[in-house]
Formats: sequence, C-alpha cells, structure tokens
Amino acid sequence: MTADLNQLTRPTAFLDYESDEVQNFIDHAVKDRSADKTTNAIELYYAVRDGIFYEVYGADLSPDGLKASHTVRTTSGFCLHKSALYAAAVRALDIPSRLVYGDVRNHLASPRLIDHIGGDVFFHGLAQVYLNGKWVKATPVFNKMLCKLYGMETLEFDGTSDSLYHPYNDGGGSMEFLVDHGAFDDVPYDFVIATMRAKHSKFLDNSGTGTVSGGRLADESVLAQ
Repeated sequence: MTADLNQLTRPTAFLDYESDEVQNFIDHAVKDRSADKTTNAIELYYAVRDGIFYEVYGADLSPDGLKASHTVRTTSGFCLHKSALYAAAVRALDIPSRLVYGDVRNHLASPRLIDHIGGDVFFHGLAQVYLNGKWVKATPVFNKMLCKLYGMETLEFDGTSDSLYHPYNDGGGSMEFLVDHGAFDDVPYDFVIATMRAKHSKFLDNSGTGTVSGGRLADESVLAQ
C-alpha cells in the first residue's frame, strides 16, 4: 500500500506540479508547506475553489488545456480543470491524490448551459485525497461568488469527511450522483474527451477539444440579470 501511495504523490503529464505556475500557486495558497497535511489540503481546497473562477464557456479541453499549470495561468476552468489542479497541488505537498469522475444532476446551471449540455445531467470531475489513513473526496469546483449569484450554498471541506454533495437550496437538497466512473491516477484524457463528445457534443466547439465560447456563466444567473 505504501508503494501505491508513493506513486500517487508523483507528478504526471497533467498533474504537472513541478511547473513554476503550480509551485507559485501553492506558495500563495498555503501558509506553511511544512504544516500538517490536513491543514495544507484544506488551504489548497479553498485556493482552488475560490482562486480559480468556475467558467464553462471557452474552456480548453486539449491535452495542454487540462494540465494543472494551464489552469493556473488562465485562472479559470470548470470541474475537469479545477479537480486536476487540486490533485496536482496536494501531491506537491506529499499528499496522495486521485481523480474521480461521475455523472451528476447539476443544479448550478443556466438555461443556456442546460441547452448546450442536453439536460441537467453532467459529466463531472472531482478529486480524492489520502488523509489520516483514509481516502476523502474533495470537490473544489463552484467558487463562492458564483454560488452567491445562483443562490446556492458553497461546498465546504474539513479534510475528514467527503466534500461531495453540493447543497443547492435551504431545504436540504443537494447535487445527485447518478453514475460513478471510478478513480484514476492521472487525467484519463481519452476517456474524458470521448465521454464529453458522446454525452455533450453540443457543448463542444467545432474542434471538439474546447467548449463553446461567448458569454459567461456568471452573467447568466438570475441575480446577475
């Protein structure tokens, strides 16, 4: 098990935490790199959640576009980008991580986005970190400002329990997980892009390696109008 965990702290083609961009991001995100792993995992969670803006339009889904370093440079992306950055950043601090993918019913969406997606069921990415002897799911995706615009609570992370079911109203409702596609040591690019093309072809641009451009999800919220 130790050998397996060591493998899950190494950089990869997508989780390129040895890059200057990711290293600088970590320096700004954590107070002390030598702090305990749970503290650093929590600090990085909020740095990714709120420091990288959640944007679905004009997102780069090429191999380079899904690298952690690219997400830092652009300071925006959606779940696929932000989860990869988080998985990379924690690995840099010797915290094992994996990427998890599933199909979810997403309640943070505008009518335009739902039309592009083809409904309210989205292909979704999140991360999984190994802390205090167990795997914990972390979803540093919907930033605080966007949640406020859509009238939703933010999804928190305490390093001990899964940050998974995003609340979407005061009545206790939350994002629904419909299908679990499993955990991966790195971004499974062929699987990700094939799934996006199969499930959300209208959401992709003409090249098939990016999302439709034009507009901002924040501007499409009821509160922004």
